[in-house]
Amino acid sequence: MSQERNGVITMKGNPKTLVGPALKAGDAAPDFEVINQTLETITLASSKGKVRLIAAVPSLDTPVCAIETKKFGQEIAKLPPNVQFYTISADLPFAQKRWCGAEQVQVTTLSDHRKLSFAQNYGILIKDLRIHARAIFVIDANDKITYVQIVPEIAQEPDYDKAIQATKQAAGAK
Repeated sequence: MSQERNGVITMKGNPKTLVGPALKAGDAAPDFEVINQTLETITLASSKGKVRLIAAVPSLDTPVCAIETKKFGQEIAKLPPNVQFYTISADLPFAQKRWCGAEQVQVTTLSDHRKLSFAQNYGILIKDLRIHARAIFVIDANDKITYVQIVPEIAQEPDYDKAIQATKQAAGAK
């Protein structure tokens, strides 16, 4: 039975229940199985040896998620080449591809709609909605989590500066 956590996040002020572990910096990054826009399976090992900056969002078709994905999309070009950026949501891969094309955003989007394995393994599955909480994870090249931010109110943006700084630090850049 999966662990349930209350009081971690709210949606428009209403508390939501998260399913999965409360991960923290120093923990081993759990594996996951998601799909990309061409329906290929992607796992943690797919980017082995790279630093991963993962932005989990509820849905790209919402204003805050769109703003967040665009902001990170602008920042990834400034990151070291050993960094892989992913935006993960429970949106269908076709919807993700449509959104990226319509918004002219070039980021790697991954869909967790099939198994919700990322959401469950990383403790950010919103139980009653079957979507992701807004969260940032930085995973180093050795598959250790070095930074976690679960945004307390789903309608708020994450702390971009801290996420980028943590990514640069994990990548050995200043």
